[in-house]
Amino acid sequence: MMEILVTSKKIIANDICLFELASLESDTLPPFSAGAHIDVKMPNGITRQYSLCNHPHESHRYQIAVLKDPASRGGSLAMHQQINEGDHLQISEPRNHFPLVHDAKRSLLFAGGIGITPILCMAERLAHTGADFELHYCTRSPEKTAFIERIQASEFADHVHFHFDDGNGSQKLETAKILASPEPDTHVYVCGPGGFMEHVLETAQAQHWSAEQLHREYFSAGPISSVDDDSFDIKISSTGQVINIPSDKTVIEVLEAFDIEIPFSCESGVCGTCLTRVIEGIPDHKDVFLTEEEQAKNDQFTPCCSRAKSAQLVLDI
Repeated sequence: MMEILVTSKKIIANDICLFELASLESDTLPPFSAGAHIDVKMPNGITRQYSLCNHPHESHRYQIAVLKDPASRGGSLAMHQQINEGDHLQISEPRNHFPLVHDAKRSLLFAGGIGITPILCMAERLAHTGADFELHYCTRSPEKTAFIERIQASEFADHVHFHFDDGNGSQKLETAKILASPEPDTHVYVCGPGGFMEHVLETAQAQHWSAEQLHREYFSAGPISSVDDDSFDIKISSTGQVINIPSDKTVIEVLEAFDIEIPFSCESGVCGTCLTRVIEGIPDHKDVFLTEEEQAKNDQFTPCCSRAKSAQLVLDI
């Protein structure tokens, strides 16, 4: 983690704050690519991930936009209520689990609400390189649309289509029409609320887009059912210690009680911070971080939410 300075905080739409961050020690920050995010450690000790939304060629600042979520577990509320211009924060270097395919012939970008943050950075990058793309940005109303003025004034404004829930029918998102003709060199990127993302991805799959052409970034996971959860054992490969995980506890919770620490953040299988290698056994994957292909390998899992189908998992810790 590195310490940075909050150089600016401003409201850019209803319940959305834009934070600008700069280095305390130099004029430059570690480089990042379109789709990247940083971990931000809050004053209350929790860590959350926020996508970088400024141009990836900028090295003097990071920009993140944070939606004040009424169901916040302490992350967005802390950012809105406790963090101000002039404060210091602990952040990680940028990481990217949602990268652009740079040799794509065409890119289709779909953003729902605050999901615009990584998508906007992608649009900045694609416009800078002269790539062929279009961006469909869906929000409830213009007042709830982050970056609307910035996008309208940008060099890629004619690539962007706004879709408002309270707008007239002519501007509604016609996903099936947009995705009607899959091309092998075209890639689809989507970020936003779970229902919005599933709609775009399921529509694309129904139109026979291949899995390799579909890219998504989850901000939160849907409810995780625990109805059928059973207890199972975890074996620590470095010590041989065997620890039982009861049906009502996560692996993270139980291991913490044994002073075995695994870094974690979201606690819902979204961010991948806690990703742990599995040496033996079959995980019961409940995350949305790993792709279906990665889950099928059964060589890693997210102990914050995932469990086991086998009686025991041997972990590389």
